[in-house]
Amino acid sequence: MDVENRISTYLEKRVISNQLRRLMIVNDLVDFSSNDYLGFSRSAYLKQQVDIELNSFYKFKKSGATGSRLLDGNSYLADELEQLLAKMHHAEAALLFNSGYDANVGLLSTVIRSGDLVFYDELIHASLHQGIKLSCSNSFCYKHNNYDELNDFLQQADKNKVKFIVSESVFSMEGDKADLKKLVHLSKQYNAHLIIDEAHSNGIFGDRGSGMCNEFEVEQDCFARIYTFGKAIGSHGAVVVGSQMLIEYLINFSKNFIYTTALDSHTLLSVKHAYLYLQNNINQSVKLRKAIFYFNLCIDTLKDKYEVCGEGPIYGIIVPGNENCKKIALYLSNKGYNVRPILSPTVSKGKERLRIVLHSYNTEIEINQLISLIVDY
Repeated sequence: MDVENRISTYLEKRVISNQLRRLMIVNDLVDFSSNDYLGFSRSAYLKQQVDIELNSFYKFKKSGATGSRLLDGNSYLADELEQLLAKMHHAEAALLFNSGYDANVGLLSTVIRSGDLVFYDELIHASLHQGIKLSCSNSFCYKHNNYDELNDFLQQADKNKVKFIVSESVFSMEGDKADLKKLVHLSKQYNAHLIIDEAHSNGIFGDRGSGMCNEFEVEQDCFARIYTFGKAIGSHGAVVVGSQMLIEYLINFSKNFIYTTALDSHTLLSVKHAYLYLQNNINQSVKLRKAIFYFNLCIDTLKDKYEVCGEGPIYGIIVPGNENCKKIALYLSNKGYNVRPILSPTVSKGKERLRIVLHSYNTEIEINQLISLIVDY
């Protein structure tokens, strides 16, 4: 079989199973889908702050990075931002990556080595899976948030092996949270290194949005933490925080860092001003918490008809079957609401769902109308 026929066969299988993905542009729909939890990507104030500094700050002689950080792409702005991020997330040091995917793959594939033991939650992000795979380690998957099973794995593990525990703090499809206190307890009990992906908690949990590890008071118990900027921060990129030695190691050995063009000045400034806003303002966070509180008051109406998961701002309305899930999502779109269907194989077969995401700008009227449409469908 030649490569064109092979590609065609794979695509046809996706069509038959209702799993084919297509790009789409959504305009003028009420947003219950994006990860822009605090509305930063649409903030006129943040845009103005970025534009002012970008246009007037003498340090910027070019808008693009023009090279990797180790060649021509380093800048005063990147160094300044890493210092701000380390301070915000209460770590010794921080290192920027071009995306959350890059950060997760770059960290895990570099720090974890062949022969090490990795224990990970079954629902971690695909980028964490990829990093573990590239590490060539011996990996063990425990059922979602099942710490008894994790304990059993750790108890049976070779005491002489280097061990890692990998989890998210807020899970992107279930919308629930890891018990970070329990994970820290197990990591200490079995001498394992804890790595936490804070992608969906950054900006909305903890003191001034510094994350779930801060809220659980376990920041200093983690070997490494990853914070992305494509969700509540409203921009792009990510940062790994940890010890100074860890960051120096990544600078020297992480291919995802070494061999990629650095983030451009506009992105660095967007992240900087989003974090400065978080340090000095809580109004968007308060609005988001109010939306979550209101949705939770109304959630019993949904639970009468559907299985519902999530604690906010992410919720899953289980609609088994790819075709059924896509139909109700299209129905909601036609009614003016952007709610995306999450299909298998992204989630397990039979656990297909509508993924509802709340934002600081969602109103009680919009929430009521959305719930009514889903219940009446």
